[in-house]
Amino acid sequence: MLLKRDGTLWYLPTHSIREEKVKSLTPREAGYAIQLSYKTLLDVRPSFERNKAWVKGSTWIPIFDVDSKLDAGALSKKVTNFLLGGWWSGIPTLSYENQFISRVEQQFPKDTDLIVACQKGLRSLAACELLYKAGYENIFWVQGGLEAAEEEDFDREGPQPFKFAGIGGVSEFLGWTDQQRAAAAKDGWGSRVIYSARLIGIFILADGLFIGVQQLTHYLQEIRSS
Repeated sequence: MLLKRDGTLWYLPTHSIREEKVKSLTPREAGYAIQLSYKTLLDVRPSFERNKAWVKGSTWIPIFDVDSKLDAGALSKKVTNFLLGGWWSGIPTLSYENQFISRVEQQFPKDTDLIVACQKGLRSLAACELLYKAGYENIFWVQGGLEAAEEEDFDREGPQPFKFAGIGGVSEFLGWTDQQRAAAAKDGWGSRVIYSARLIGIFILADGLFIGVQQLTHYLQEIRSS
């Protein structure tokens, strides 16, 4: 498996899952384990996902987070990310958190039962591999991440459902993500009317800007010719 780290791709082995050194749980099983066995949920998502929805009582230590650097290299990555779809998906440029393992070690002994989760399951799988190599042996991976969870699986806090925590940008505003379409199918016409109104509003705004530019251009041409 490949995972992006510091703007490049690196190989992520999954043998710990296959060999059951890291145990796999469905979101529902993870929810039961937290409620009945008092296991710790380690949330490794970046801040822009965590701030939208999180499991009550979970510990947040991101393995990747929003890149806040402003040097030439970081700015170049941010521009490239935006042009290649960041404007549509709303996903910012992320960077690997070098202190991830040390931060976990500061809070949890090596014999702690850790349930590791992210939004879709990929970053948490990377975290499980790193934690196992660091000496943690009681590790549980939430397969599919919090996006695969139903609202009743966990005690949620935050302004949005778990399934919406990983979306953003123009696609979220227009309601064109798979998660929003599935929710709209359940909610009926209410959500569809809202997103349709937003789309119409964008067309009206774009049309108004186009007319405004035309009028300004015509006005400037009259000034020059007078």
